Amino acid sequence: MKNKIVIISLSALSVLSCKKEEVKKEGPKEVPVVEVQVRNVTGYTSFPAAIQGRVNNEVRAKIQGYITQVLVDEGQYVTKGQPLFRLETNILNESADAARAGIGAAQSGVAAAKANVSAAQASVNAAQVEVNKLLPLVQKNIISNVQLETAKANLARSQAQLSQARAAQQQANAGVSQASANFKGVQANIDYSVIRAPISGVLGKLPLRVGSLVGPSDQSPLTTVSDTSEVFAYFSMNEKEYFNFLEEAYGATVPEKLRNMPMVELELANGSTYPEKGKIQAVTGQIDPQTGTIQFRVSFPNAEKLLSNGNSGTIRVPKIYNQALVVPESATFEQQGLVYVYKVVKDSAQNVLIGVTDRVNNLVVIKDGVKKGEKIVAEGVGTLKPGTPVKTKPADFDEIVNAVKPIF
Repeated sequence: MKNKIVIISLSALSVLSCKKEEVKKEGPKEVPVVEVQVRNVTGYTSFPAAIQGRVNNEVRAKIQGYITQVLVDEGQYVTKGQPLFRLETNILNESADAARAGIGAAQSGVAAAKANVSAAQASVNAAQVEVNKLLPLVQKNIISNVQLETAKANLARSQAQLSQARAAQQQANAGVSQASANFKGVQANIDYSVIRAPISGVLGKLPLRVGSLVGPSDQSPLTTVSDTSEVFAYFSMNEKEYFNFLEEAYGATVPEKLRNMPMVELELANGSTYPEKGKIQAVTGQIDPQTGTIQFRVSFPNAEKLLSNGNSGTIRVPKIYNQALVVPESATFEQQGLVYVYKVVKDSAQNVLIGVTDRVNNLVVIKDGVKKGEKIVAEGVGTLKPGTPVKTKPADFDEIVNAVKPIF
């Protein structure tokens, strides 16, 4: 019986040993592989942006008064010079009537002064005739010199009166000019009581209504008018990004680099892409000391008026890689901050360190480490170890890339 037990135990151990041998002799792991490819790839760098109309004018009252009419509505398109508000003008009209009456009185004074000048001139002429008549008689001793001196005195008195009359006329003319100026000033204020659009564009918010008292010293404007036929999107780069831009952009100067920049895209707040592309036109000349950023301005056409003053979005600046080495994102893995792929060498997976230039749409743009046409493991790299025997299964490069979908 003991011998039978020993034999059974040895048989069981033999079976277990055979199973272990079978586990050890498993075949190579089957893995999908793709070849390293060369492609033209376009990546994007994104920056939050604030959108403003090309021109944004505040509308303010030039005189103080109560709003009697609001002639437009928020969001309405208005043309330059179009009336927007009317202010009360009762007092101004009274002042205009008084100024008009002042002009009439001043003009009457001018007429009277002209009449006085004419009378004084006539007196001077008569006195001069008398002097001219007496002078030869005195020279011939026909009459005494006393009569001539009396005539000369009358002439001098008449000339003085003429001078006074002319001075009075000038003063009357000045009175007419002053009255006219007063009237024009009042009339200008009456004209200012109709507040007009300074430019053609779209109206903003109308915070004040009929009955509100407004004036030139108000802190807040009555409204704004924005010319949005073209809009500007403003975005900022930090110092590192700005220096990277200077190094990567073509050109010797900043204006030249801006001219050589490709057209950029605008992603709207709902995630859609604005149909028109924009051009980076300008960059501020210095770093903002408070934020440590430098601001760029992008111009977008807006003929359809899809964009409004105050919109937000995201500027996407393209980065173009021509004839770049690429592999699927799923073929890479990281260890201690370094990026690797598994390259298939003699039916085994060997980890290879690669240099990464960029990551674009589930593709990794490679600087070095692998060459075009070399076979790499496309998926499941987390289950491999260096030297793992593998059985290759060709996979479609684009299917591998497109299989990765964003979670959000």
